[in-house]
Amino acid sequence: MNAENRRLRVLFINRSYWPDSEATGQLLTELCEGIAEEFDVHVLAGQPNATSEDEWKSTQVRNGVTIHRASHTVFPKHFMVLKALNFLSFVLACWRRVGKIPVPDVVVFETDPFLLPFVADHLRKRSGCRIVGYLQDIYPDVAVALGKVGNNWFIRRLRKSLFAVYRRCDQMIVLSRDMKTLLLRAGIKEENIVVIPNWADTDRISPVNGLNDFLNRNELNGRFVVMYSGNLGLTQRLEEFITAAHQLADNEEIQFVFIGRGARKQSLEKMVRDLGLTNVRFLDYQPKDTLAHSLSAADVHLIPLTQELSECLMPSKLYGILASGRPYITNAPPTSELHEITVSHDVGMTVDAGKVEDIVRAVDWAKTHPTELKAKGCRARELVLSRYTRRQAVASFAEVLRNLT
Repeated sequence: MNAENRRLRVLFINRSYWPDSEATGQLLTELCEGIAEEFDVHVLAGQPNATSEDEWKSTQVRNGVTIHRASHTVFPKHFMVLKALNFLSFVLACWRRVGKIPVPDVVVFETDPFLLPFVADHLRKRSGCRIVGYLQDIYPDVAVALGKVGNNWFIRRLRKSLFAVYRRCDQMIVLSRDMKTLLLRAGIKEENIVVIPNWADTDRISPVNGLNDFLNRNELNGRFVVMYSGNLGLTQRLEEFITAAHQLADNEEIQFVFIGRGARKQSLEKMVRDLGLTNVRFLDYQPKDTLAHSLSAADVHLIPLTQELSECLMPSKLYGILASGRPYITNAPPTSELHEITVSHDVGMTVDAGKVEDIVRAVDWAKTHPTELKAKGCRARELVLSRYTRRQAVASFAEVLRNLT
């Protein structure tokens, strides 16, 4: 490589990438474009969720990143069986497509879907490339924690195989100290684990404290807005926040707003209809260039994180919320990093998971203490600028790659 004086070729594998609106896809896009000046970056991605003909091309270059598209099924995601077929189809498509991509020096796998480590390990065995695991979440632990699957013989065998790949990786990158703890318990060496938190684009997302187009467009001016923005999926367990909205229904000034899509959206909408709630609204994902307005429209945000999930993932929505200069309510367990961040930096409020009355009290407190709430928001913005910027994450990731040469 040095003799040829060429840049290190790095291949990322993940289903979601630009132009998809999922957080993992947006973050990966920002990361890859951030390191593309130093490295020869390739991405093996899935078919975009909503796209133009140009974005379906099997190979294209965007902002210095070569994107290779795998052809796979795109069944509706509301049905678990069809979603599983989409994931399996993508994994098989990657298995076929990876042999047609220029051989990388380093392959970095993410976990969308969670079987991608096997594709990366296959490429390592075939080409001798280095391998890096970049875990946005840890499967099958997430699925077991949610009760989607039982911890049966097959799942235990699958977990053993996945973690065997992790132990063969040259480096494992996780988002939090809690995720690192889980990997350490699984026998992965500490020197092979790096914590690189997710981030926010602090130039694009900043506090909007004056006129706000999002508030105007959605007729929310004058309301106290309690917002959840992100994936409406199984890991979030948003039902208790809907129940809290039900208990606050008599206060017409308070409006709950849920922004996003996901496997649970239809059931949550049905729950709201069945309860006859008029203080809960559902909106689609907002365009990336309007995130500052939508996130700043909240008086307080919601970040769910249960005990079972706290070692399996770290909510990426935290960083956009901090960047918008808004506080949040979280039900993260007291032992979690999210809880520690919230308390030690005084940027939000903590409640006990499953206790709807705690959520109600937190919302009431936030509404009746505007000065204290504003101070929390100011500290949130200061925190993201000091610890969670894109520039810091890109620099940390680039250092990991350099150390592999």
